[in-house]
Amino acid sequence: MTQASMTRPGLAELARGPSQKPGPLPSAPQLLAVASGKGGVGKTWLSITLSHAMARAGRRVLLFDGDLGLANVDVQLGLAAERDIAGVLSGRYSLAEAAVDFPEGGFQIVAGRSGTGSLAAIPSERLRGVAGQLLRLAPSYDRVLLDLGAGIEKTVRQIAGLAGTCLVVTNDEPTALTDAYAFIKLSVLQNREADLRVVVNQAASAGEGERTYNTLRKACETFLKVTPPLAGVIRRDPRVKESIRSQTPLLLRHPTTQAAVDVERLAQGLLRSD
Repeated sequence: MTQASMTRPGLAELARGPSQKPGPLPSAPQLLAVASGKGGVGKTWLSITLSHAMARAGRRVLLFDGDLGLANVDVQLGLAAERDIAGVLSGRYSLAEAAVDFPEGGFQIVAGRSGTGSLAAIPSERLRGVAGQLLRLAPSYDRVLLDLGAGIEKTVRQIAGLAGTCLVVTNDEPTALTDAYAFIKLSVLQNREADLRVVVNQAASAGEGERTYNTLRKACETFLKVTPPLAGVIRRDPRVKESIRSQTPLLLRHPTTQAAVDVERLAQGLLRSD
C-alpha cells in the first residue's frame, strides 16, 4: 500500500462529506424574546399584554408560548387550543398550522402544553426544527413574541438567541435580580452583540423601578462590561391579578390603569424603530 493510498479519503468518507456540527441559526428582527432568570416576575402576563398592545397599535402579532413545562398563556386567556407546540414537536402539524386566532386581542397564539417537560428535555434536532420554522414564519408577522421558560438553561438561551431583541424581566427581589444577571451573563458569553434590554415589573413606582434597574446595570457594567438599556418600568397594580383571575387581558378589562399605560408605553418604544 502506497503512502498516497493511506492518506487518500475512501469513497465512504467522500459520500458522507466533512464531519461538522450544524452552525448557529441566524436571528430575525421580527422575533422578540421575553425571558427571566426566575419565575414569578410576571413574564407571561407581560408577553400577553405586550402582544395585545402591539396588536392595538396596528401590528400583525404572533405570541409563541415557549414555556413547555409550565405553559400558561392559554390558561391566562381562557383558551382551549386544539393544537399546540407538542403537536409541532411531534411533527403532526407545522408551527403555522398551530397558530390560532385570539379575536378579543387581535393577535394569534401558538399554545404550549403544560407538563410536556422543559426545553432541555427536547432532542436537539427537534428543537432546531422548531427554531427553523420560527425563522421561516417570522416574516409573515410584524412581531413574533417568544414567551420563554424561566431560568438560564442553554436551550432557553438558544431560543432567545433567535430573537433580534430579548427583554429580560425582573423585579426588586434580590433573587430575581441575581437570576436576571445570570441570564444576561450567559447570553453575553454566547453572543456579546445580543440586544438585551431590561424590563422592571411590579415596581412600587417609576422611580423605584429605575433604582432596581440601576442595581442590575451597575453589576453588568462592573463584571461584564456591558450596559443593557432599560426598556421600561411596569408599576405594581392590583388590577393585574384581577384581570388574570378573570382570564381577560388587562387592556380589555382595565385599559387606563397604570400598568396598562406602562405596557402601552413599552410597546410604543419597541415599535418606534419599525
